Amino acid sequence: MAEGLAPEERLALIKENLQEVLKPEIIDNIILTEQRPLKIYWGTATTGRPHCGYFICIVKIAHFLKAGCNVKLLLADIHGFLDNLKAPFELVQFRAEYYRRLIVSMLKSAKVPIEKLEFVTGSDYQLSSKYSMDLLRMSAVCTEHDSKKAGAEVVKQVDNPLLSGLIYPLMQALDEEYLGVDVQFGGVDQRKIFTLAAEQLPKLGYKERAHLLNPMVPGLAGGKMSSSEPDSKIDVLDSPDVVRRKLKKAHAAPKEVEGNGVISFVEHVVLPVSRLQGDGQGKFVVERKDQEPLIYSNIAKVKEDYLADILTPQTLKPAVANALLDLLAPIQEEFKSSQEWQSIEQKAYPPPEVKKKEKKAKKLGTRFPGGARGIEAKADGHVEGKGKTEVDLTTSSAQAMQKLAIRSDEATPST
Repeated sequence: MAEGLAPEERLALIKENLQEVLKPEIIDNIILTEQRPLKIYWGTATTGRPHCGYFICIVKIAHFLKAGCNVKLLLADIHGFLDNLKAPFELVQFRAEYYRRLIVSMLKSAKVPIEKLEFVTGSDYQLSSKYSMDLLRMSAVCTEHDSKKAGAEVVKQVDNPLLSGLIYPLMQALDEEYLGVDVQFGGVDQRKIFTLAAEQLPKLGYKERAHLLNPMVPGLAGGKMSSSEPDSKIDVLDSPDVVRRKLKKAHAAPKEVEGNGVISFVEHVVLPVSRLQGDGQGKFVVERKDQEPLIYSNIAKVKEDYLADILTPQTLKPAVANALLDLLAPIQEEFKSSQEWQSIEQKAYPPPEVKKKEKKAKKLGTRFPGGARGIEAKADGHVEGKGKTEVDLTTSSAQAMQKLAIRSDEATPST
């Protein structure tokens, strides 16, 4: 168990800054009564490139570890494929490895110890005969309506959905049993899948788990931060120029903190990560021209000054960019120094093929004789189409000359 922390302190740390806890009595019983380490898993589908919003989950993983929990990180490669083919099957292996390396580097940058973390790849156990049988069993007790509803905020919604989108939530529920955990952790957008798991697992004779829900942070452009929306997020490997440009364009209305993606980034990433790096002492510095810098240790003061226009968008955005670039620097340096990681990145996210434009066949239009009547001239000189007899000069030069001569005679007036 965590050294120096009482059971109540471990509970508080596990639940800190969460939006919601489902079945908290399960967690309380394990920590207070059974007095054993809580077993938690967090899963991420290996689709688009991980963005800086992942630091929000990394902060909570740090809390779980400090509280003495056993933590598993699921690289859900099969789920990436099932989510409307976001990850083509031939790329999932490379994307899972890319995610693993990047997440480990992010954890190290935030000063999170990784010795007690366990990485698991979904395809290592989800393709077994027992798992497949349990998936079929669950499909026999779970309705199409319930599965579709569960994945509504997670699986990409299209006009003509694939069956794979219905399998996705069922597998995420089964993962709780096959990973042998007490708790699943994820964003509040996962809530309906967590509810499905709580309802369906007991039908198969498996125990119900607790669920920890992180708040969803607004993207830089407003709305959800998403890998599929480039302007809503900052890629972990984005260059300094790109980071500054995206933050400069970010939505941050003066004296408004609700729905402000930049303020939320300070609240959920910058300050919490700085506390991890500073052994609990967080600091966010805002430089100002010809004035003393603003130094913050808590988000309440940040919001207070922003509402009072003491902290403005013009001073906030560069300060967030500086803090983020400091955090990303060791990650990007590790990437640049590893030829193997760079090779995996190229295989995981190959550049799109440049399609050559097909040359269109030249059309003569309607200006040649008979063109307006739908007649088409061929390469050998003959014509096709309705009315071709009126303009066809036949296939031999002799016949053509003879026909021209006859037409010439017909056109000569008699004397």
